[in-house]
Amino acid sequence: MALSHTDTSESIPVDGTLDGEALINLAERYSTPLYVYDGDQILKNFRAFQKAVSNLDSNVHFAVKANSSIAILSLLHTAGAGADIVSGGELQRALTAHINPKDIIFSGVGKTDDELLLAMHHGVGQINIESGAELDRIAALAASNNLKCSIALRVNVDVDPGSHEKISTGQNSTKFGIALTDGQAESYYEQITAHPNLTPSGLAVHIGSQLRNLAPFETAYNELLGFAGHLRGNGFDVPCLDLGGGFGIDYEEITHPDFTEYGKMVERIFKNTEYKLGFEPGRSIVGNCGNLITKVIYVKQGIDKRFIIIDAAMNDLIRPTLYEAFHRIDSLAERGEDTGKADIVGPICETGDYLARNRQMPMVEAGDYLAVRSVGAYGAVMMSNYNTRPEASEVLSYHGMVHLIRPRRTVEDLIKMEINPFL
Repeated sequence: MALSHTDTSESIPVDGTLDGEALINLAERYSTPLYVYDGDQILKNFRAFQKAVSNLDSNVHFAVKANSSIAILSLLHTAGAGADIVSGGELQRALTAHINPKDIIFSGVGKTDDELLLAMHHGVGQINIESGAELDRIAALAASNNLKCSIALRVNVDVDPGSHEKISTGQNSTKFGIALTDGQAESYYEQITAHPNLTPSGLAVHIGSQLRNLAPFETAYNELLGFAGHLRGNGFDVPCLDLGGGFGIDYEEITHPDFTEYGKMVERIFKNTEYKLGFEPGRSIVGNCGNLITKVIYVKQGIDKRFIIIDAAMNDLIRPTLYEAFHRIDSLAERGEDTGKADIVGPICETGDYLARNRQMPMVEAGDYLAVRSVGAYGAVMMSNYNTRPEASEVLSYHGMVHLIRPRRTVEDLIKMEINPFL
């Protein structure tokens, strides 16, 4: 029986691996669409990253934008993770997860006055600025409110990360960071140093997301190191280098990330330097730790192809529509061999509402469950209520127990949030 939206403290034991029958049982208990996270694997991934950079003086801040679940943030916090945030809302989530403000880095190109003041009042560890206008705003707010803050300059090293254009942030054609080619970056760093309310904490870089090749990282890090050396040579204090995130995962196979070669590359570049390093992994920590369980509503044979119509839609997982992203999809029923290609589509009234196109799939029937793999990052965090569809529920498996971490809202819940002035 599915739980109602008010059953917020549900925790149940789970036996064996989090797959197959266990996922079916969870789907039948909580209904679908349902996000299921493997908390044990999340911690394994995070600790593997920590180990890969353990020979360096560094801090690891989880990129909250990848998955902002307060339960997952709290779990990572137990392993020593700080938080990399990009909004005031994410700051509130990190604080609710009991992450120390000093272990929070605030990134993003469009921080509002309210967000900046909130961050400064809480004493976040670092604010990454991305423009001269933002520097002027922070300086004025800090001075007028008698606040102090540590500032890092996010630089744009003009490196092509080789990832999807919508998640590529390392080139001068994007809105991110301050270019190194026109002298502005050094001028801004000088302004930070001279301001009585601001403390320069160093430089930051982040060239994009879902990088599977280490070469762009290496190029970007060497550019960053060169500019940091230039600043130090001119007498500036540059204590920290924030290397961002972007390490990608395998979406075609269910594998766990191996950070060994990445760690060796970073160590090779920075081992003889005196900088404290910062890392902001997100997708690589949680990406392969999530399944979206969905139920088949109908199987429709069209003129040219078969359509598997499911109860999950683009509002539950936007990545295939937004990024043309691939997610492996497995049937949890055992009905024999493949029966050819099919489009796996949702109920939303748009042709773009699909989770896969022309995908080789086994025979499935109405009522069968499918598992959409590797949805732990940029999945539930990007859900919407398009077509007045309540968001999917989320559960977290950890140490043999499954915890309901976000119950499904009802349509009534959505309607209550609106005001009709004509009634």
